[in-house]
Amino acid sequence: MSPVPCSECNMFSYSSPVISGTFTCEKCQLVARLTEKIVVLEGRIRTLQNIQENESYIDSVLVAPDMSTTAIQSPPTPAAELSQQGKWLMTRQHSRKSKSNSHRHHSPIRISNRFSSLSETPTETPVESALVIADSIPRNIRVVTLATIVNCLPGARATNIAANLKVLAKSKSKYSQIIIHVGTNDVRLRQSEITKANFKEVCNLAKKMCVSVTCSGPIPARRGDEMYSRLSSLHCWLSEWCPINGMGYIDNWRTFWGRPGLLKSDGIHPSRAGANLLSKSIAHSLEANH
Repeated sequence: MSPVPCSECNMFSYSSPVISGTFTCEKCQLVARLTEKIVVLEGRIRTLQNIQENESYIDSVLVAPDMSTTAIQSPPTPAAELSQQGKWLMTRQHSRKSKSNSHRHHSPIRISNRFSSLSETPTETPVESALVIADSIPRNIRVVTLATIVNCLPGARATNIAANLKVLAKSKSKYSQIIIHVGTNDVRLRQSEITKANFKEVCNLAKKMCVSVTCSGPIPARRGDEMYSRLSSLHCWLSEWCPINGMGYIDNWRTFWGRPGLLKSDGIHPSRAGANLLSKSIAHSLEANH
């Protein structure tokens, strides 16, 4: 029995023969399962944080002083005029409590449950905002839209994005549109057909949660010829598959190709200029599908 290298950690093993494809050791499989569970937990935390931010913004807009309770009163007749008319004046001493209450403005109190979107029977209609869910590539993007949630999951693959969408779907979350950016970590598996099947699953889940779904295509990362070739193949397939299946596609390959200044020194993540360019592409797609 010849030693078999693991496709993830490159450690050799004699225990499991390779029938076809690549081999992944039990340790790497366990790490992958734990990573998926961590991603799901991080997604729940980010969902709660986004709900809290949306609650704070809505409260700042809706909770305003209610001026309808302030009565418009006519000015009292001056005491000097009454004394000139020969009438007695009776004064009433007002307490501090009544005086303070007369100048107090009552504001409507808005009571809500910030965790209602995660319950089985939500008490309020969820706000339909746009969702950008991705790996760490677009982590520095800035989408100037009030109703846009950017959820970046470092190290995520298509299966991790699918797991996160299942959690959001179970919590009755609804979105006006969803943009998915993933693929850099998937090509490291060296399993093109499995990667395509995972992408199809992610897109089908997203279609059930909103009407408009868009894939943000991979960028031409410089981490060796093999990764570059696999990302190029994934880009070509997505650019044809997405329009056929009624989905939008953001062509980042054409935007980043031949411009090394748009990438950091690691050759994978966008630089500040690249992040700004990616932000504009995503914002343009959101406005076009709005």
